[in-house]
Amino acid sequence: MNSGDVLFEFVQLGQQMRVAAIDEATGTEVVVITPLNATKLQMQRVALAKLRRKLEQGAPAPAPVTGKFA
Repeated sequence: MNSGDVLFEFVQLGQQMRVAAIDEATGTEVVVITPLNATKLQMQRVALAKLRRKLEQGAPAPAPVTGKFA
């Protein structure tokens, strides 16, 4: 995995938690759905493991954003 930081986003969806892990250096993002009763650390570990797997597989970098924003 890159030496960059990882950002986590937590969103509760009913009795589940949607956890997104984003590699700051590459912009690569993965999402996992976890039980609401899991600890925050457990949720982060699952998301981080999935992100590491994706980065090890050589996932392509996201396309640059083009166009104009209002």
